[in-house]
Amino acid sequence: MSALLSVDDLGVRFGGLAAVRGISFDVRPREVFTLIGPNGAGKTTLLNLISRLYQPTTGDIHFDGHCITDMKPSRIAGLGIARTFQNIELFQHATVLQNLLIGRHTRRHGNFWQHLVFTHSVREAERAARTKVEEIIDFLDLQHYRDTVIAGLPYGVRKVVELARALCLEPRLLLLDEPSSGLNTEETNDLAFWIDDIREELGIAILMVEHDMSLVSRVSDRVLAMNYGERVALGTPDEVKAHPGVIEAYLGKGDEVLALRRARP
Repeated sequence: MSALLSVDDLGVRFGGLAAVRGISFDVRPREVFTLIGPNGAGKTTLLNLISRLYQPTTGDIHFDGHCITDMKPSRIAGLGIARTFQNIELFQHATVLQNLLIGRHTRRHGNFWQHLVFTHSVREAERAARTKVEEIIDFLDLQHYRDTVIAGLPYGVRKVVELARALCLEPRLLLLDEPSSGLNTEETNDLAFWIDDIREELGIAILMVEHDMSLVSRVSDRVLAMNYGERVALGTPDEVKAHPGVIEAYLGKGDEVLALRRARP
């Protein structure tokens, strides 16, 4: 199966610091591909490179046959790449519905004057946008919150709303940056079901940064482990978890682990 996203020898330096070095991988259509690693491993930096928030120092990025290495960030969503962030980025004083309609911005057509006079084509596009948004609200069980202002919502619901807004772009690739962060066990279980449904029902590939290894094992097809900006291991969740380099990255070297065990009361 041909790759939807291809990353080749990607790297970025910030001054004298190499935050990402020589990373290569691909994401296939309908695949859930997860990046794992300790804090500071370069996972979010890698997502920022792919979503074009950072400019690579080395390497290339291709999406659906297009080279996007030097593409402006404003064009990425239009190609079919959507993203969520570690820190929720929603309009706090707008409703859930209004936030999701904003997620349809790449699907808008017509010039300023057409929107000003609200022509027939603009009205039809508005109906289509609202229909799609309502579908996503139903898909993620947000009906109860559709007219609620974001500032009045619990944290876990806000995370779902940000996911919903990304889905409103109708992406082919969804970038999720620590989607389970701050969620309780029940919310994390719901997230696992939604990730499966996003892949199976909507046909969207997912590239995810995640620390919850139980969630990673449950939903991921392949996993890339990173440390100090470099690749440590790539394979299935079980293969990666058993890799000596991954164990060392999380727990330390054998003698360090032994010392920690002896130090326990």
